Amino acid sequence: MEEPKEESAAFVGHVAKQQLSADEVARMRAQDTRLISEFRAMQLEKNAQKHWDLFYKRNEVRFFKDRHWTTREFEELLRSGDDSKKPRRLLEVGCGVGNLMYPLLEDDAAFEQIYACDLSPRAIEFVKSNKLYDPNKVKAFQCDVTDENCFRDVDCLVDVTTLVFVLSTIHPKKFHKVISNIWQVTSMNGIVLFRDYGRYDMAQLRFKPGHKISENFYMRQDGTRSYYFTTEEIRSLFESIGFRTVDCSYIQRRTVNLKEGIDVPRIFVQAKFTKT
Repeated sequence: MEEPKEESAAFVGHVAKQQLSADEVARMRAQDTRLISEFRAMQLEKNAQKHWDLFYKRNEVRFFKDRHWTTREFEELLRSGDDSKKPRRLLEVGCGVGNLMYPLLEDDAAFEQIYACDLSPRAIEFVKSNKLYDPNKVKAFQCDVTDENCFRDVDCLVDVTTLVFVLSTIHPKKFHKVISNIWQVTSMNGIVLFRDYGRYDMAQLRFKPGHKISENFYMRQDGTRSYYFTTEEIRSLFESIGFRTVDCSYIQRRTVNLKEGIDVPRIFVQAKFTKT
């Protein structure tokens, strides 16, 4: 990896973003000129559920696109080979309005039981109002995944857990508890599929002063929050609980909207971990 220039020494890059430009360095330094107050940060933590409930009240089911890409990125979501007759159970952590789960049902991913949870009660209402919701196959419930015994509605161990753009919304001090809770409901040889925002992603670089809570942790305009990870952080976090890393790497994509003239690079962390 290239050595960072002196002007960006405080912002050491990584394999997906080896060097920050002078403009990007200036943006990152400007973020530190005005941090969110400790009181405001505490209020954001206290009202996390409220902000996500307001998010779904305002956007309903229109904000996120269905995640049809998940079966392309994670073949574990599809039944194949020797597992074709083995009962499988899925837990979707942070299901929102079902943008990951319902495409799986449409693609006949063949899970005998799907558990889906979200912090927002309103999001769970939208999940249950979907025409594909089958209470005999899907169990959707509201919970805070940072709480003790948060998965009490999961009445058996699960084989596959998805954690997609969810951990970044949680306070970094609670990451360990979330992964520990997932460990408790994961079957032996079960797998966790992870994807979230990578360090120096375009969204991180665009935050203006007054939005930074702490290192790599920010408040959005609507009061929801976002953290930006390195692969080393994620690998260390999961392995500290007992998971074995199958894969953990940066994924580079582009967000393109020709109508609005948007074409920007994105950086995500994508990983797979197994309980052994």
